[in-house]
Amino acid sequence: MTVARNVAIILVLAAAVAFIPGGGTTAAVAGAVLSTLILVALVVFAARLYRDHRLDLDMLGDRWRGLLYGAVGVIVLAMAARERLQDQGSGGTIVWIGLLAGSAYAIYLVWRHYRTYG
Repeated sequence: MTVARNVAIILVLAAAVAFIPGGGTTAAVAGAVLSTLILVALVVFAARLYRDHRLDLDMLGDRWRGLLYGAVGVIVLAMAARERLQDQGSGGTIVWIGLLAGSAYAIYLVWRHYRTYG
């Protein structure tokens, strides 16, 4: 019964967006607000994670810490450029996936170094 209720709610919301004047604009605003809230939550989580592990990061050494910060920076830039890269076709998508995969591998290497020597 709850599944039918949830489907009905989704259908009513979809109909409101499709048929009420200004419904698309309202949906866009709601999506932007939700995206902003998710971004704020991620930033707060990252700040908390940084504060809790500041000593561990200092113990990594300059080379490994630079690799970690560089990888995180590349992820942020790749996410910011996602639409432009994916609009370039399959080549841009491959570059975007390569940036994320390379950054994930760099973070894995830093984590492995930390677990081995930390």
